[in-house]
Amino acid sequence: MSDLIANYKKFLDNGKTERECAAQIIALAEKNGYRELNSLEKITPGDKVYIQKMNKAVALFQIGADSLEKGINVLGAHIDSPRLDIKQNPLYEKDFLVYLNTHYYGGIKKYQWVTLPLAIHGVICTKDGKTVNVCLGEKEDEPVFVISDILPHLAQKQLKETASDFIPGENLDLIVGSENPVKDSKEKETGKKKILNLLKEKYGIEEEDFASAELEAVPAGKARDLGLDKSLVLAYGQDDRSCAFASLQAFFDSKAKNTTICCLCVDKEEIGSVGATGMASHFFENAVAELSARTEKGFSELTVRRCLANCSMLSSDVNAAYDPMNPDLFDKNNASFLGGGIVFNKYTGSRGKSGASDANPEFIARLRNVLDEHQVKYQMAELGKVDQGGGGTIAYLAAKYGMNVLDAGVSVLSMHAPWEITSVFDIKQAYNAYKAFLTLE
Repeated sequence: MSDLIANYKKFLDNGKTERECAAQIIALAEKNGYRELNSLEKITPGDKVYIQKMNKAVALFQIGADSLEKGINVLGAHIDSPRLDIKQNPLYEKDFLVYLNTHYYGGIKKYQWVTLPLAIHGVICTKDGKTVNVCLGEKEDEPVFVISDILPHLAQKQLKETASDFIPGENLDLIVGSENPVKDSKEKETGKKKILNLLKEKYGIEEEDFASAELEAVPAGKARDLGLDKSLVLAYGQDDRSCAFASLQAFFDSKAKNTTICCLCVDKEEIGSVGATGMASHFFENAVAELSARTEKGFSELTVRRCLANCSMLSSDVNAAYDPMNPDLFDKNNASFLGGGIVFNKYTGSRGKSGASDANPEFIARLRNVLDEHQVKYQMAELGKVDQGGGGTIAYLAAKYGMNVLDAGVSVLSMHAPWEITSVFDIKQAYNAYKAFLTLE
């Protein structure tokens, strides 16, 4: 437990994309004795297995003694975070500066991303079948990238515009190089050509390879302790990697025996859980089907359906922390506070619970009982005032199977900003809560 926060910060530092998080999860799983499910013909109680999808979603299972039909205790989190994606035809030169064109991903305040040192993470896939891993801007001796902004002396028009408009999305382009306006007569290389040559030298790629690349611009730098008392963590991507990490550690440390347990980490939540690696896909359902096929009784559609309907799940996702500088946005009696423990949201959604998953009180009561037995500190909350806005999680996509689902995670201040704030105490309590939940029978 003493190493939990140190390991958490390492997880954040080494997992700034969903691919990097998935790779860490698989590496930790194999270190803890988990084997890839597709390598096994049969599974028996006590087996530890994992299955992944497209290197961006992972499901870990510890097989219990009970039949699959009795359901699975699931910790479900997402491992994608708001960022800037590099476009497929990104590289261009404009008036002696070289840029990479971007498309923002997820809900961001665009103005927060200018003048920050940014790193580029991701992969470039070439036609000959190679996948080139890219991580540039994290080491002290590496260059970083930046989006420029207007100096205040010339920003009169900009300062009169609304916050959503004064930085257009098409202006969120990274400066990646420059060209000297005053060239030597013998110098023929343009700024763009120079960058392409450097990319070929470092990664062995051509400009056309951007078409099959998946590159993300994220804040450069490591997770840090925040405050003189080191009671807080400042880092990129804590929504939702704080809950993914706490879920993963609780899963590895669980002593559950009878009930099969699962740690599910999916992609694309920040854009609606879409695609083959999001919760709206059949990834989890297919994984359960693969489990069923490897049991003594063999595959049964009815077994899969009964299993999914009888699951219990904590949708491990963060909640907005009460902001003392903006108290009018919150119903204080129903807000979550940094240092208040893990947060449970009976329902999410926006305004009139639009898009919500609304947990059954019977399930919440069972959970309260086991948390009190394990002396876990928790708080019940909503995201903000009813008419103020709202947000969603993966909970409603799991609830469609008929299972019990409750949103449960840490509170985050400055959520979706390049640097987010969480409480050390809350992360520890999330770990304790997840571990206690896995013991539910």
